[in-house]
Amino acid sequence: MDTFALVVLSPLPFLLLGALFGGVAAAIGLVWITLFIFFFDVILRRAAPDAPEGSEFPAANLLSQVLAGAHFVLLFTGIWALSGGTGLGLGSWVMVFLGLGLFFGQVSNSNAHEMIHRSDRKMFLLGKWVYTSLLFGHHTSAHRHVHHRFVATPGDPNSAELGEGFWAFAPRAWIGSFVSGYEMERNLRQKQIQAAAEAEAPLERARLWLRAQRPYADYLLGGVGFVLLVWALFGFGGLVGYLLLCAYAQLQLLLSDYVQHYGLRRRQTDIDKFEPVGPQHSWDAPHPVSALWMLNAPRHSDHHAHPGRPYPALQLGDLSVADRPVLPQSLPAMAVLALIPPIWRRVMDKRVAAMIAARQTPVPATSRS
Repeated sequence: MDTFALVVLSPLPFLLLGALFGGVAAAIGLVWITLFIFFFDVILRRAAPDAPEGSEFPAANLLSQVLAGAHFVLLFTGIWALSGGTGLGLGSWVMVFLGLGLFFGQVSNSNAHEMIHRSDRKMFLLGKWVYTSLLFGHHTSAHRHVHHRFVATPGDPNSAELGEGFWAFAPRAWIGSFVSGYEMERNLRQKQIQAAAEAEAPLERARLWLRAQRPYADYLLGGVGFVLLVWALFGFGGLVGYLLLCAYAQLQLLLSDYVQHYGLRRRQTDIDKFEPVGPQHSWDAPHPVSALWMLNAPRHSDHHAHPGRPYPALQLGDLSVADRPVLPQSLPAMAVLALIPPIWRRVMDKRVAAMIAARQTPVPATSRS
């Protein structure tokens, strides 16, 4: 746990000082998140060993709570800075925006993702409100109820098709996950809606109906609340900065989904039935420092196999299997590449084809003596 804390918490003072004073601190924070992590991934290369099966990490919750608190401190400090409250020049403004946006999109997202999978109600709510503060609250429902169930099938809006560019994927995934997440929540609460329809008392009918809609009511009203709060505290300039930060963070979240499942599909076994999710349905990345930075989010296939497994316990396993999808560079580096669809396809389409071919090649029978 010490290595996770060291990597994730180290740039926070520079991000905070950069927002307050700009200049060198803002530059260090941005360089730390981008070049520092990339080059140490290249230098170290070898992935950290898997934790022994059954290991427990009591400090994992504490680090998640600290990161959630840091998220809100940096969010409101950053909005103040971007609104002109700390007197940043143009260069510092850009560096602060990029540095904070990367933190929210890579760390706050990974941490909130971790927390919404926890059975602990307080941890779950903390993750939900981190997402809501980024105006992406619906991901709390869509990710758990839609993505995990339908990943690598046409039923999941966040699984990119082979040949689909990111800029075509992003609006489809955002809208599709919002709608499908709402539909899943509505179906899960169908009994409550039915009870509301049958209730004779109007107040009871309204109470039951609102309860059935509550998750999305929280996401929407919570988002409106954050917008109004930012406007009240920091004015129009702060609101613009806030919306830009949210858009940048959401872009990175969508990039993560795009990269981690691009072109991979589960075999259909029957009408509306598909093979179980396995390691062959997610692109993993063994790069060590970016894995620590993103709380092991690049160990994505194991997360799909064990959604409740805490991030320090996520495993890579054997990466040498022929049909095991492995990214050629770290997840953040591949996300940058995905912004340029022709180059992305040149790098990734042949790898997807190799995965498909490996799955279709029959395994030779073992000779018996």
